Amino acid sequence: MKLHYFLPVFFFFSCGENKTPQQEPAPETAKTIGKIERMSPGLDAILAADAKIEVLAEGYDWSEGPVWVTAEGGGYLLFTDVPQNKIFKWKEGEGASLYLTPSGFTGDTTDSTEPGANGLTLDAQGNLVMCQHGDRRIARMSAPPDQPKPTFETLADKWNGKRFNSPNDLVFDKNGNLYFTDPPYGLKGHTESPLKEIPFQGVYRRNANGSVDMLVDSLTRPNGIALSPDEKMLFVANSDPEKAWLVAYDLQPDGKLANGHIFHDATASVGEQLKGLPDGMKINSNGIIFATGPGGVMIFTMDGTLLGRINPGEATANCALGGGGYLYLTSDAYLCRVRLN
Repeated sequence: MKLHYFLPVFFFFSCGENKTPQQEPAPETAKTIGKIERMSPGLDAILAADAKIEVLAEGYDWSEGPVWVTAEGGGYLLFTDVPQNKIFKWKEGEGASLYLTPSGFTGDTTDSTEPGANGLTLDAQGNLVMCQHGDRRIARMSAPPDQPKPTFETLADKWNGKRFNSPNDLVFDKNGNLYFTDPPYGLKGHTESPLKEIPFQGVYRRNANGSVDMLVDSLTRPNGIALSPDEKMLFVANSDPEKAWLVAYDLQPDGKLANGHIFHDATASVGEQLKGLPDGMKINSNGIIFATGPGGVMIFTMDGTLLGRINPGEATANCALGGGGYLYLTSDAYLCRVRLN
């Protein structure tokens, strides 16, 4: 999330890979920023001693939602710029380019400061699925990611007949059920918006049959979301500076949640010295949790041990595990990556 001033404009559909000046291919000697903070020897198994935070592209208003797409001839990363209402594509050797616009608001005018798509993921068929702030829905693009088309299929836009606030992040389980969060960041005025129809900020599950269940209504700002490798736990980031939490729930066989508890409380770390709040997160197949928060990306084991932090010096919205063994970071104006062991 990030607040910006945004004037109503007319949006048009566009897709492709037109270069923009600030997204030219990275030079051979990459720019680096920030630092790696080591809090446990266990981090050495994840990040090499000389690991650097490499800048791949820059010049964005607020980069978000990275997802790695595996493809023949080498994969690529898709990520969003929420205020610009655009999705960008980055590929090794080619740099970053415009991929799709509009991404999250497809109407004529809006007063939202964050109208674009936020979280991105892929379904089992490889289709791009996105949280569309401006349209207040979860949508699936009508074509595979290598053939972007500006038409979308609504997967979920209401609960109990009421429109969502602005779906933010999402994750599929192996059975095709989709878990997602719904804070108010895409609405002008957030919780005070007259457009708000649901009185709380929820966590939901869109079942494979299309029905939608509300799972959590007690978090003030549910944001990033991830499943453990065995899909027995659901993690949710709460991006409230006064309750800056990573919360863990036991996931029951029927899809309901139990035993919710604070996995990590980062509230004391919130401030100017450590930019950012709990936001997006990813968990690798070994159960290592990469969770954005104050100071960049915190790295945890499943038992809650904080191993270290990838600190680019900028507020980091989200991250993605990708090709070549990298962790990709969307950090404010930057797209970055760090090589993993």
